[in-house]
Amino acid sequence: MDAVTPFAAGPGLTHRHRWLCAHPLAVDTVLALGVFATAVLASVSSPRATPLDPTFVLVSAVAASALILRRRYPRSVLAITGASTLAEIAGTTAHSPPRGAIALSVVVALYTVASRTDRPTTWRLGLATVVVVSGTAFLCEPANNAENLGIFAWTGMAAAAGDAVRSRRAYVTAIEERAVRAEQTREEEARRRVAEERLRIARELHDVVAHHIALVNVQAGVAAHVMDNRPDQAKQALAHVRQASRSALDELRATVGLLRQYGDPAAPTEPAPGLGVLDQLVDGFLRAGLGVRVAMEPAEGPGQLSAAVDLTAYRVVQEALTNVHKHAGERATAEVRIVRSPKGLEVTVDDDGAGEGAAAAEGGGHGLIGMRERVAALRGECEAGPRPEGGFRVRATLPLQARTGGEPT
Repeated sequence: MDAVTPFAAGPGLTHRHRWLCAHPLAVDTVLALGVFATAVLASVSSPRATPLDPTFVLVSAVAASALILRRRYPRSVLAITGASTLAEIAGTTAHSPPRGAIALSVVVALYTVASRTDRPTTWRLGLATVVVVSGTAFLCEPANNAENLGIFAWTGMAAAAGDAVRSRRAYVTAIEERAVRAEQTREEEARRRVAEERLRIARELHDVVAHHIALVNVQAGVAAHVMDNRPDQAKQALAHVRQASRSALDELRATVGLLRQYGDPAAPTEPAPGLGVLDQLVDGFLRAGLGVRVAMEPAEGPGQLSAAVDLTAYRVVQEALTNVHKHAGERATAEVRIVRSPKGLEVTVDDDGAGEGAAAAEGGGHGLIGMRERVAALRGECEAGPRPEGGFRVRATLPLQARTGGEPT
């Protein structure tokens, strides 16, 4: 198909250039008038010219008029201007206008083909035009070498200039496309990181709120139950409520501190909880009436756990004990086993509670989902489900070093 879509105006163009790109037909009309006027003036001002030949004027008008459609039909316009130029050259006499003026329309058409098509088309059509037009000029009047060489040079330079312009446009377009893709990639990466950070903060908030609020709820219920008959025990339960709520506020303050912007007051410098403060976590559940046993085998792995693994192991124990406390029943007990070997860290929490509580823990809320997501983010494994002998088991296997991709961090 001969039609070619015009190039769009780029964002870096001036107002004048944008107007020219927005009105290509007007520009080409002015160009056609200029080519026609140049041919007529060259004919009139030539020392060897006679009064205007109507045939020359007509052929020049046809060739120049074809240039109005040069952007939409570059190949067809090149054929029309080339045929008009050959007709004028073939009918050249001693009093004919200069051949440079005759070939001006085909020079413009050849430039258009080279600038708006591909390189193979430019080479093919450009070579054919240069050979045919120049060859005809040399054959029809071999003695007029200056004008013949001028036709050869102008047609050759038109093809070269058009190809250079096309290459430049392609280069600029490729740069703009790469810039757009890079911007889109940065935006997608920013959205992905924001989503990951929101999910991480949501997990932290859930772990903090679910654990401490569950303890507060139980101790408040105990205080309400024994308030009249055993006020001392009620005071002790209320003291536990106060301590649990203070711990919840401290952890919430630390988590929300991550949301501060640059220039805000400094975030808390207290380290994130880990297995080093596991005894404090267990003491809170013991005061709430849950029987908890902890078995931690001597470490066999080298070095210390990474902060991410240490925090995740702590959160797994916290979430598992919270679920036992909420769902396993009043007389349920739990056992926490932590085994560290060169292969990884294994955290297991078993309870002997009722089946109803286990089913509730497995099916409701976001605790177990968040626990699995935490472990999966470190390339670990997490499983949770009822035990054959009764109760519920949560087991997580973590690498000794945090893994967010294929390599340790």
